[in-house]
Amino acid sequence: DKEGLTPIGKTTLFEDLKDIEYRVYNAEIEKYFGHHKKIVYYRYADPDFSINKQPLSENEANQIKSAIQILSRFKGMPQFEWVNELVPILETRLNLKSQGHNIISFDTNEDYQGKEHISVFFNAILYKRVLKISYQNFKSEFPIDYVFHPYHLKQYNSRWFVFGHNPQVNYPVQNLALDRIVAIEEITDAYVSNPIDWDDYFSDIIGVTKTNAELTEIKILIKDHEQASYIKTKPIHQSQKIIKKTNCKNIFFILFLVILFFLSQLKNME
Repeated sequence: DKEGLTPIGKTTLFEDLKDIEYRVYNAEIEKYFGHHKKIVYYRYADPDFSINKQPLSENEANQIKSAIQILSRFKGMPQFEWVNELVPILETRLNLKSQGHNIISFDTNEDYQGKEHISVFFNAILYKRVLKISYQNFKSEFPIDYVFHPYHLKQYNSRWFVFGHNPQVNYPVQNLALDRIVAIEEITDAYVSNPIDWDDYFSDIIGVTKTNAELTEIKILIKDHEQASYIKTKPIHQSQKIIKKTNCKNIFFILFLVILFFLSQLKNME
């Protein structure tokens, strides 16, 4: 306390010593007394011991190897350039041998046109920047310029979309496909925020387009038993429930969604 340090209680001290000696580091601790035998000192029995020199346990090494394998799948993706440098450093410093081959894969497309825009939108959302976007959809002969306030990035069906506010349209949120963006430029306009809960926003739709339509009850009859098994284990949507099974192994599913595009063909199929 006289040295300006925060004092701790005896219980905390003894518990910490147990961690060092038995529970975590297995360090040998020895006790000795001062000249007047009123002050007790604790020290490592081995003067060269340091908790910073402790080797990784087998379990710790395996956990880090697993993490490195997952991180390696992000190599080459925008916003993850640091992975290219980090992974070799971790393997070298921690003496972890690389597997030499991938043991986990994600559904990514390294040739996807538009992936170079992910980091631009990521930073614009993070730092609340307004962008001028040159956008050309598949039906347009020439690109159109938008002022865009980006809010959220989402991947769906192997394509990336950005959601945000476009002052030129009369609805609060517009989504743009990154592969249709020709150019992006940051501008100095004041950023317009939106407190949307994006988990809630996507909770009643499949895909990326949302309208003001009300939730609709959709009933689906699956007569193919094998197909029904796939839909049971990989639900079409989080609202999906089984409402009836027949002796012929037919299964009725029910969903509550806003009707969009292909879902209109499924409505009330009984």
